[in-house]
Formats: sequence, C-alpha cells, structure tokens
Amino acid sequence: MIRRRTLLTALATTPVLSGVAVTTTATPAAAAEQASNTALYANPAWTEGTDWGRRSRRHLIDDQSRTDRAPFLRSTVIAPHGGGIEGGTSELCLAIAGYHPADLAPTPVAGPVHDFWMFEGLISSGNGALHVTSTHCDDTIARSLCAGSLNVLSLHGCKPEQAGLEPGAAAVLVGGLNPTFRQYLMEEFTAAGIRAVTASGEEEIAGIDPDNICNRTLLGMGAQLEMTTALRTAMFAAGKNTIADRATNLLPPFWTFTAATRKAIDRVEAGQTVL
Repeated sequence: MIRRRTLLTALATTPVLSGVAVTTTATPAAAAEQASNTALYANPAWTEGTDWGRRSRRHLIDDQSRTDRAPFLRSTVIAPHGGGIEGGTSELCLAIAGYHPADLAPTPVAGPVHDFWMFEGLISSGNGALHVTSTHCDDTIARSLCAGSLNVLSLHGCKPEQAGLEPGAAAVLVGGLNPTFRQYLMEEFTAAGIRAVTASGEEEIAGIDPDNICNRTLLGMGAQLEMTTALRTAMFAAGKNTIADRATNLLPPFWTFTAATRKAIDRVEAGQTVL
C-alpha cells in the first residue's frame, strides 16, 4: 500500500493532480506537505485568496419561542482538500450540502440544506503541497462546525492504487467511525449504480482515527468518502475539469452521486432525535 502522505508529496512536483492536467511547474515552496492548517496559514509562501481559500456556511438557529422549536441542523459536509488539491470535492461539497456549486442556488436535488466547510488550493500547479492530513486539520471554523454536528461527511479524492483497486477503477471508498452512516452510504451508492467499497487498511483512507476531522462530531464518529480519479472525472465535461470550469460543467453522474449521498444523510438523520 502506498502511503497517502508519500504519494501526495510526490504529486506536488509532478504535472498531474487528482486527474487535472497542469502545465506549469511547482514552486520551490511546494516541497513538503504542511503540518497543520495553522502552519499553512502562517506560511509566507502562500497568500489567502490567491493561493488558497476557505468557504463555509453555518446556518442560523434563532429560537425565541418558549413553545415552538427551531430546527437543528444535524449534519455538516466538508472538503478539506478542495480546489486543485483533490479535484471535484469542492463542487460535491456544495451540492451535497444543498447548493449549486456555480451560484449557491438550491440544487436540483430536493431536500434540506446542511452546513459546509472547505479548504481549496487555488494555485496553477503544486496544489498537493497545500494538503493537510485530516488528522491534522485544525481550522477553527472546520473544527467548530464538526464539533457542533451529529454527523460529518468528509469528501476526498484518491487514486486507485491508494485504495488497493485496479488501475482506472471508478469507485468510492466509504470510511469513518459511524457504522450506520457507512451502511446507508454503501446502500445508496449501490442502489444508484455507483461502485462502493468499504475503506480499509491505511487509517487516512479508512477514516478511522478519532482525530480525523470527520470523527470530531458530537457523537465522536462520522463518515469519509474517498473518490477515485476516474469516478470524479466522469462527473465533469471533458476538457472542463478545472478549478475555473467544473462548477458550470456538471454531468449527470455528478447529480447521481449527489442524490445518493443526500439520501444516505437523510436516512441517518431520520434516526437521530434532538432533545
């Protein structure tokens, strides 16, 4: 098994990242993965808004009534390696949360909205150097959203060899510490015709470390999806799988995946009583 950190560090100096071809070379600063979000944000080699960015939405809970109750959002969707780091995860994060990635309008997939957070690599190449492992994700907003949610779904991209799959495999690996959430995700993906595999082996792929951001929930457990390059590439129009173009060039497989994931979230939420 190729370790995720080793592979991503190597990718930082190569011309292909998560299935998105680039032509320029990495900067000298892109030599090693960052130890944490805190370390990355303090790194003078990159500038927020130019080289990397963050997006999030926490929905308002305003309960001024003694007799009625305001709804409590149970779930948060996150993409810790969005933008050019693991291509397609930003767009999926928004859509699964209930927003069209192009303009944040309601998605064609009916249902509730969820809180979301993402970190995005925005540089033309070498985005792999902006990768922070999920166990070291210490962004304040990300941690606060996850800590206040019953469920967190963390979205990632991987290559088949990282997951022990055959070259070119189009599949999603389902991990995390919440067995019920994992079960519903597996069932909904299978019903939608999406190849779903139980994540195992390396902790980073399986999402089983309690310190993994997906498991930093009110319940101490969440879910993690690792989507192979081929699966993500099929979601976007040919030649448009770039940071600038993905949001406006979504193909039917994108919405099939989004709908299946949202159904799984609906099912896990239906069994959770908020006192």
